[in-house]
Amino acid sequence: MVYQLFLKGGPIMWPILLLSVVTVAVLFERFLFLLTEGRRRDVKLVRKIFELVEHGRLAQALAAGEKSKDSVVRVLVEGLRHKDGSVSDALLEAANAELDRYNKGLVVLDTAVTLGPLLGLLGTVTGMMRAFSIVGGGELAGKQAAITGGVAESLIAVSFGLTVAIVAIVPLNFFSARMENMRRQMEAASTKLEMLLLRWAGRSPSVDVGDLETPLARNSEGN
Repeated sequence: MVYQLFLKGGPIMWPILLLSVVTVAVLFERFLFLLTEGRRRDVKLVRKIFELVEHGRLAQALAAGEKSKDSVVRVLVEGLRHKDGSVSDALLEAANAELDRYNKGLVVLDTAVTLGPLLGLLGTVTGMMRAFSIVGGGELAGKQAAITGGVAESLIAVSFGLTVAIVAIVPLNFFSARMENMRRQMEAASTKLEMLLLRWAGRSPSVDVGDLETPLARNSEGN
């Protein structure tokens, strides 16, 4: 039934089908990615690194985080590796590299949200053109089925196009929110590491090492 309905949608249904397949593939890959990243999170290790840095045990802090797959820890490790150089640039570059992993595929979903309805609209136009071309011929006897087929083609195409967009838009917003949340965590952790390094170097006042959630909460309140 679905296959016959698909065929009645006209030739524009094939690009819509291709778009839907790519969209579903990206959705599956992104959900799997987030599931994997969630299992890799290690907030306790982040706190441990902060505590070690606070007491000046930078080598131990670096060794503790080198084998971690936690995105925040990897950013901190990169900053510690460049503690004698430009820490800010190292942290920023590492954070951008991690965020690129979270942003992967989102452009495809964004394209599906926009392109799906447009392809459906194109199918509507071509279907109505076919129906009106029959009407314009003047001889309607025995052609009612062809006319209704053109109208049906337009409705089927637009409905499938809208379905692709609807399926993509909710996960797109979800993935974007997760990426923004990770960006804030990396930003908070990077700022905290810089403050601790400055304190240890004797160039800033005392910094109290609290939990990672504390600066994140303050960042959220500021927004």
